[in-house]
Amino acid sequence: MESAGIQQLLAAEQEAQQIVNAARTAKMTRLKQAKEEAETEVSEHKTNTEQGFQRKLEATSGDSGANVKRLEQETNAKIEQLKNEASRISKDVVDMLLKNVTTVNN
Repeated sequence: MESAGIQQLLAAEQEAQQIVNAARTAKMTRLKQAKEEAETEVSEHKTNTEQGFQRKLEATSGDSGANVKRLEQETNAKIEQLKNEASRISKDVVDMLLKNVTTVNN
């Protein structure tokens, strides 16, 4: 009877070892699968982010041409305004300079 009990214990131990090994294998398989899924998600997210960035870059670079043109127009308008202002007051400035240079103070 004793040897039958020992045989049952050995059989139970072997069965438990097989269950543990099967669980380990399943765990490793699932970890590998989870890693692959995570890598796929990261890759997709990276691709989507890069595409979004490229779209924004294209949208703003298209605007930059318009911005450059607008800035050129504003600059030219400002230059013209300064020229007009300078020509308007240049006679007064010349008169003031001549008055101060030719006036003798004792």
